[in-house]
Amino acid sequence: LDDPIVTVHQSIGEAKEQFYYERTVFLRCVANSNPPVRYSWRRGQEVLLQGSDKGVEIYEPFFTQGETKILKLKNLRPQDYANYSCIASVRNVCSIPDKMVSFRLSNKTASPSIKLLVDDPIVVNPGEAITLVCVTTGGEPAPSLTWVRSAGVLPEKTVLNGGTLTIPAITSEDAGTYSCIANNNVGNPAKKSTNIIVRALKKGRFWITPDPYHKDDNIQIGREVKISCQVEAIPSEELMFSWFKNGRPLRSSERMVITQTDPDVSPGTTNLDIIDLKFTDFGTYTCVASLKGGGISDISIDVNISSSTVPPNLTVPQEKSPLVTREGDTIELQCQVTGKPKPIILWSRADKEVAMPDGAMQTESYDGILRIVNVSREMTGTYRCQTSQYNGFNVKPREALVQLIVQYPPAVEPTFLEIRQGQGRSITMSCRVLRAYPTRVLTYEWRLGSKLLRTGQFDVQDSTEYTVSSLSRDSYGIYNCNIINEAGAGRCSFLVTGKAYAPEFYYDTYNPLWQNRPRVYSYSLQWTQMNPDAVDRILAYRLGIRQAGQQRWWEQEITVNGNIQKGELITYNLTELIKPEAYEVRLTPITRFGEGDSTIRVIKYSVTFCSFFALAGEFHCGFEDGNICLFTQDDTDNFDWTKQSTATRDTKYTPNTGPNADRTGSKEGFYMYIETSRPRLEGEKARLVSPVFSVAPKNPYGATNTAYCFSFYYHMYGQHIGSLNVYLRLKGQTAIENPLWSSSGNKGQHWNQARVNINPPTSFQLIFEGIRGPGIEGDIAIDDVSIVEGECMKSDQPANNLRSGAVGTLAHIRLIPVIILMSVLSHQR
Repeated sequence: LDDPIVTVHQSIGEAKEQFYYERTVFLRCVANSNPPVRYSWRRGQEVLLQGSDKGVEIYEPFFTQGETKILKLKNLRPQDYANYSCIASVRNVCSIPDKMVSFRLSNKTASPSIKLLVDDPIVVNPGEAITLVCVTTGGEPAPSLTWVRSAGVLPEKTVLNGGTLTIPAITSEDAGTYSCIANNNVGNPAKKSTNIIVRALKKGRFWITPDPYHKDDNIQIGREVKISCQVEAIPSEELMFSWFKNGRPLRSSERMVITQTDPDVSPGTTNLDIIDLKFTDFGTYTCVASLKGGGISDISIDVNISSSTVPPNLTVPQEKSPLVTREGDTIELQCQVTGKPKPIILWSRADKEVAMPDGAMQTESYDGILRIVNVSREMTGTYRCQTSQYNGFNVKPREALVQLIVQYPPAVEPTFLEIRQGQGRSITMSCRVLRAYPTRVLTYEWRLGSKLLRTGQFDVQDSTEYTVSSLSRDSYGIYNCNIINEAGAGRCSFLVTGKAYAPEFYYDTYNPLWQNRPRVYSYSLQWTQMNPDAVDRILAYRLGIRQAGQQRWWEQEITVNGNIQKGELITYNLTELIKPEAYEVRLTPITRFGEGDSTIRVIKYSVTFCSFFALAGEFHCGFEDGNICLFTQDDTDNFDWTKQSTATRDTKYTPNTGPNADRTGSKEGFYMYIETSRPRLEGEKARLVSPVFSVAPKNPYGATNTAYCFSFYYHMYGQHIGSLNVYLRLKGQTAIENPLWSSSGNKGQHWNQARVNINPPTSFQLIFEGIRGPGIEGDIAIDDVSIVEGECMKSDQPANNLRSGAVGTLAHIRLIPVIILMSVLSHQR
């Protein structure tokens, strides 16, 4: 149950910021929980209920499915200005306490408003400290202020002090939109934002464009040549360019035309057009980028124009394609670039549209080499290297192709398989190649340990088999099949063993404490054997037992006669166990191969209601304890029974149904009941299941057929009462439920008692089934359940049931007796 939150809203626009009279106000309470939360409202100490005040309406919005509770104050009145509390409850499930939140509504209650004491945008140099100040200008109660960043979290170095945010030594990564948000849970939060711009110059590049009116890519005397310079500038409007030739400033003239490209076409770009190139124009041209405000280092780019300035060319060294490598190696793909200046080389995949190893679609290289670390088989293919216009000629890209072949060892299946089989039987092991490169030369070898069994070579098949026709003690062990190519080997491993599988303990023994003496107890240990036919016949079990926390095991062997069947239940009685100690029990099957897999469990001494019943012959439950006498909710029903007392019940309980006290008349006493309010539907069932009651024989060889008097109190008051049914469930190979008692309809505002004789031949449970009637006034309750050895007194026979209108009452249940033979200090199957 999370802490509940109350928010306040106004039905007629909140622009006036005040909650005036003749306004409708909504208080919305929300809490996350599991199970679903129930809400209640208070005004001061007064509990608010639907209908208790004409000016108040309480409801749950349909779309929230009960996760939100709304208190509606219609046309505010003076008495509505008060302290309101919302209580969220999960009805003490898992001992989770209720939680409460309060809100003070007054004529000053108002939604928040704020003001930023900074410019927008804020332009700063890197390294400077920036402070953003946010102040509240309105809101009651006082709003809380928080800062958020539109792109991710606030920088780690941020210092927050109330509404003041400080970023020391700001960097380009800290730029972005920052917002101050004020919230007081009244109306909508207030939000103000500002944009921080960190000034920067980066990525300086150039390119040379030969005369566009001639097809020749070379620079020639008498023709035009254009030098372009580009940088990324923040903010772009502060960017300035200067041009120099051999260190001297250049100004635009008829032959040297300096322009800046339209920012929308190519942002941050300047051009120098040299018209009618002459020998005297050869030299080093420099463009310098700077920001108007200063404080940022300039970027200077040198471009040499001379007779040796020629466009690029790309070649691949003969020995560098195709390039063969092995998976996991580091490889360098190389393209040789000539020309002056040498441009940036762009690498990409030529055979398919996939990303490069670094995740990008293209990878830049300044020396023409692409270095790949930890090569994988997916990188096999053809790679394209091509010239870019950057730092070179703006001409048609030159390109070349490099083929990469990645060899990898065979991938095989199964990599490991355990085979359990008895001596004298045959087994066949198969190892299959899934993929490998190269595939043309694949050899295999089978080994048992270090002993070579067989070798061979693959032709067209993709698998190899090895058969052991008759297993012997020497043929058990680990078989390895190695499939080999030039890159390495793949291995299939087979563990061939005659070990028996582990037994599985059976935990649902109805009366494991079959003998209970003052200082010691005995325990009926039961188990089944997993896959008993998989290996040789199980000859015995090695039983180990030790007190919990001790180191030493006491061991003995339990001999097995004949074959164990699949699913067969095996029993062994552990005796002379000291009360109230717990014990670890280890069970290991033994075949002629040797010991199999072991399994371990812990057994504990505990006198539960079922074992107490078997010893004392009595059971009484008033549902006062925390575990409701070990009763459990049935998983197959529609809803659950609820433990309740009149003193602790929900303030929203439905009137005109359900008890006003427990069976004894106490307001503090507990009982179990079914709540039939929304969302319950007619015909839905709630089933409450008792613990298992073990029926002990009078002597080890006598039949168990003792009679018991089963009684309980029931309360069925309300105009929409459904039905209350009781069933007797007998434990055996399959559980059988017998109808025992039933009653329907309104029985009045009082408790009634039902008594029934039962004669169970074996362990049993009782099931109370409450069925919801046609409406919400249909709560059914039970209390004071008891089982006492001996038949009910004649005067107690079902007169009460008849008076209460019970139908289908079965006063006696006679079942076929089952003879139970108990073998003490020996095992049975």
